[in-house]
Amino acid sequence: MASLPSIVVGNTLKLENEFKKNIATSLPFEKKNHSPIILDKATESFNLEFKEALSLINEGSEKVESASYVPLLQECIKKNSVSVAEAIHGHIIKMGIHEDLFLMTFLVNVYAKCGIMGSSRKVFDNLPKRNVVTWTSLMSGYVQNAQPEAAISVFQEMLEAGGFPTNYTLGVAFNACSLLGCFELGKQIHAYVVKYEIGDDTSIGNVLCSLYSKSGNLDSAVKAFCMIADKNVISWTTAISACGDNGDSAMGLSLFVDMLCEGVEPNEFTFTSVISLCCIMQALKIGSQIHSLSIKLGYGSNLRVTNSIMYLYLKNGWIIEAKKLFDGMETISLVTWNAMIAGLAQMMDLGEDGMTAHSSGFEALNTFLRLHQSGMKPDLFTFSSVLSVCSGLVALEQGEQIHAQVIKSGFLSDVVVGTALVNMYNKCGSIDRASKAFVEMSTRTLISWTSMITAFAQHGYSKQALQLFEDMRFVGVRPNKVTFVGVLSACSHAGLVEEALAYFDMMKKEYKIKPVMDHYACLIDMFVRLGRIDEAFDFVKKMDFEPNEFIWSLLIAGCRSHGKLELGFYAAEQLLNLNLKNSEAYFLLLNMYLSAERWKDVSRVRKLMKDEKIGKLKDWSWISIRDKVHSFRTGDRLNPPYENIDNFLSELHDKASTMGFELHTTLELRNEEDDEATFPKGRHSEKLAVAFGLLSTPSAAPIRVIKSISMCRDCHSFMKFISQLTSRKILIRDSKRLHKFVNGHCSCGDFGSLV
Repeated sequence: MASLPSIVVGNTLKLENEFKKNIATSLPFEKKNHSPIILDKATESFNLEFKEALSLINEGSEKVESASYVPLLQECIKKNSVSVAEAIHGHIIKMGIHEDLFLMTFLVNVYAKCGIMGSSRKVFDNLPKRNVVTWTSLMSGYVQNAQPEAAISVFQEMLEAGGFPTNYTLGVAFNACSLLGCFELGKQIHAYVVKYEIGDDTSIGNVLCSLYSKSGNLDSAVKAFCMIADKNVISWTTAISACGDNGDSAMGLSLFVDMLCEGVEPNEFTFTSVISLCCIMQALKIGSQIHSLSIKLGYGSNLRVTNSIMYLYLKNGWIIEAKKLFDGMETISLVTWNAMIAGLAQMMDLGEDGMTAHSSGFEALNTFLRLHQSGMKPDLFTFSSVLSVCSGLVALEQGEQIHAQVIKSGFLSDVVVGTALVNMYNKCGSIDRASKAFVEMSTRTLISWTSMITAFAQHGYSKQALQLFEDMRFVGVRPNKVTFVGVLSACSHAGLVEEALAYFDMMKKEYKIKPVMDHYACLIDMFVRLGRIDEAFDFVKKMDFEPNEFIWSLLIAGCRSHGKLELGFYAAEQLLNLNLKNSEAYFLLLNMYLSAERWKDVSRVRKLMKDEKIGKLKDWSWISIRDKVHSFRTGDRLNPPYENIDNFLSELHDKASTMGFELHTTLELRNEEDDEATFPKGRHSEKLAVAFGLLSTPSAAPIRVIKSISMCRDCHSFMKFISQLTSRKILIRDSKRLHKFVNGHCSCGDFGSLV
C-alpha cells in the first residue's frame, strides 16, 4: 500500500481516517505513463521525498486535504522557488479548494516570503473573506520587501473594513512607521494602543521603545519600556540600545545593571549593545567585567561578542589583549578582520606619542597582509580602513600596492574607496595621483568633492581648488561647512582677499551656513600671511565666540614676524587665559618673551608650566624606509647606523650657506631642572630624519617625514634650500600642516617661515 512521504505526513494537520484511506487509492506511487507537469528544473534542488509528494499531488484526481499543501509550500519558501509555488497554486485552483481561508492566507505569505508582492496581493484580493491573520500576512510581506507605504495602506484598509488588529499586526504597523520615518503616524497608532489598554504587552512595548528611539525621543522610548509588564531580554536590549543611539550611554549601562539585578540573562545582542556603550564612554574596566560575564554565560566564542570586546580593547589602547582575542579565534570572519584593522587605525589617532601611533599603523598593515594571505577577500570597509592607515603613515608605496588590489578586487567604482584613495594620495603628497583618483571615480559624493578641493588647497593649488568648487556647484552638489573651509583655505594660500570675503558671504547668505572657528581661522591666516595684522585682529572681534588656541598662536606668529610686538603681547595674554595644556603653545610664548627680553613674563610662563605640569617639548620625527620606521629626536646622540648623519648635516649646512641660507640663532629653552637644551642649534628632529632619508634612498626618491610639532622658521628655510640643492621632493607633515618642498618652494606658501 502506498503512502505519502514523511515530508507531507509529518507536517500535516490531523488527518481523518477516511482521508487516509483515500490517499492510498487515489495517490499511488507507481502509475503508467507517469508525466508530472511541474517537475522541471525549478525542483532540482528539492529532495526526493518532496518531488515524490509533489508528483503524487500533481497526478491525483481525488481532492486532497488543504493542510497537505502546507509543507510543500514551506519548502518553496526555504528554496525561494516561485515557479513551484505557482504550480502548487494552480493545482489548488484545479482542485477547487482556493476558497480555503487558511490555505490561501498561507499562500499570501509564501509569495511575500519569495519577494513576489504582486502575486501576494492578487491572492489577497481574490479571497471571498479575510481575517486578521490574512491582513497581517500581507502587511508583514510589504514590510519585509521594503514597501512600508503599502503596509500602512493595508493597515488603514483593515481598520476601515472593521478589522481589529492583534498585537502582532500593530507591531508590523509600528515597524512600517519606523522604516518610513513617519513618527507622527506612529504616535497615532500608539494612541490606538493606549485606547485599548494594551501598552503593557511585551511585544507592543518593545516595538514602541524602538520606534521612539529611532525618532530621537529617548524619554518616550524609556517610558514605553517602563510600561511593559513582563520585560524579556528583547525589551531590555531594545532600551539599552535606545540609550546608546540617543547619546545617553550612562543610562544604558545603568539599565544593564538593573537587568542583571532582575535576573534576566543577556543574549549576544545585549552584550554587543552594552559593550558599544563602554566604547563610547571608554569604560574599559566595566567592559572587561562584561567580557568576563559573557564568558561565564557561554559567549566566549561568540563572534559578535568577541568582535565588540576586541574593538573596545583596541579603542582603549589594550592592543595586546585585543590581539590575544583575535589570535585565539577558531574562525575569523571578514567582520573580525575589519574590526581589528579599523581599531588599529583608530589607535593611530589616540596614541600618546608618534611612536605608538606608528606602531599601531604598521600593525594594521601587517594585519591586512595576514588577511590577504588567508585567502579571504577584503571588502570596501577593509580597503577604506587600510588606506586611512597609509594616509596616517605617509606610506605611499604601501598605498599604491593597496590601490592595485582595489582595482583587482573590483571596488574601484565604490565611492567610499575612491574617496579614501583621494585622501591617501593627498596626505602622502602626491596631488597628481589624488586628482587622477578623483577623475576616475564613477560617482562622487559631497565628501569626495570636498576632499579633492581640500587636497588642492593644502598643496597650494588654489586656482584648481576654486575651479573645482565651481564645478561642484554647477553639477548641483550643495557645499557644507567643511567644503567652505577648503575654499577659504585655498584663498588664504593665494592671498585672494576679495574672493575669500565673497565666498564667506556666499556661505552665510546663499547657503545659510553659520561660520565656525575654522572659517575665521582661514581668513585670519590669510591676513597674517599678507602682513595685514590689524585686519586679522578686526576679524577676531567679529567672531561670535572666543578665539581658540590655534587662532591666538597664529596671531602671535604673525605679530613676531611682522614686528607688531605689542599686539603680539596682547595675543599672548589671551592665549595664557585659555589655561593651556599644550606644551608647544607655552614654548611659543617663551620664545617670544625671551626674544623681547621680558624676563618677568618668562618667569611667569615658566611658573605656569610648572604648576600645570607641562613637560618638555617632545620634538620627534619619523621616516619610513623599506617598511621600517626610523625615529629621531632633537638632541639625540646618534649611534650606528645613524652616526654619519652629523657630518652629512654639516656638509648640507655648508652647501646651503653658499646659496644664501643663514642659520638662525635659535633660543635655547630649558626646563629649570634640565641641563640639556630643548632646541639644540641646527639639529632639530626633521633635519636628522631628512638627512637619513637622503643617505638611505635612491637619488630620485622623494623624502617623506612626519614631525610631532610645528616646524620652526630655521628648519623651514633649510628644507627649501635642500630641496633645491638635491633636486629632491621633501614632504614634511608637522602638527599644523603639510609642507611639500620642491625646487626651493614650499606648498604652505612660506607660512612656515613665520613660526
